[in-house]
Amino acid sequence: MAKTNVLVIEDESIVSKDIQHSLKKLGYNVVGSAASGEKAIELALELKPDIVLMDIMLQGELTGIEAAEQIRAAINIPVVYLTAYADEGTLAKAKVTEPHGYIIKPFKEIDIHTSIEMAIYKHMKEAEVLKERDLLYSLVDGKESRDFIFVKANSRLVKLKTEDIYFVEALKDYVVINALTTRYTIHSTMKDIERKLPSEEFIRVHRSFIVRLDKIAAIEQPNLILENDKKVIPIGGSYKEDLNKRINLV
Repeated sequence: MAKTNVLVIEDESIVSKDIQHSLKKLGYNVVGSAASGEKAIELALELKPDIVLMDIMLQGELTGIEAAEQIRAAINIPVVYLTAYADEGTLAKAKVTEPHGYIIKPFKEIDIHTSIEMAIYKHMKEAEVLKERDLLYSLVDGKESRDFIFVKANSRLVKLKTEDIYFVEALKDYVVINALTTRYTIHSTMKDIERKLPSEEFIRVHRSFIVRLDKIAAIEQPNLILENDKKVIPIGGSYKEDLNKRINLV
């Protein structure tokens, strides 16, 4: 089994060497190290490690959080933060970058080992979910398949006609596809769902809602009402003009 490649970003030389020594004892392969956020980004893009151990306070202009954010935007590599700073403000900034772990200094070898293994496992599962989502989407590629989508429900792929969809709602990292009597929760984004649904039949009316045009029963600003008393949905200010253009207003 191949060793896990780790990139160590730590601005204190003694601490960095100690971490690298611990990693090697634990059976990991240290592919590189750096003391600044700028160098961290450079090495991550060049070496493409399996995981990055990132100190938050670094040399240079970039913090570890800012470096992690840029790495995440460029390549899909899990990041575990190493830091002595655990205040609420730091945690709030760190959470935005969606790290796969957070280790508070001083830490033991078992802390490093546990955090890395959990981060790698979480990252692997996330990749599996994305692969499964792409597979589902591949089933509906092509013009003739715009009349339906496949969604996963109870370990089955269920064919759902787009004409039966009333609205789609965003819930954090998931979206909920709502038909008249059923609803399906899937791991996806509104942007991806919007791309897969026929644009001539559906419209984004809010950052959290996509509706089927022919299911709109009434518009009572700042909301719209769907048929069969299905749902009252808010109309976002930036989407109002596009909605007015799409409806047959007399």
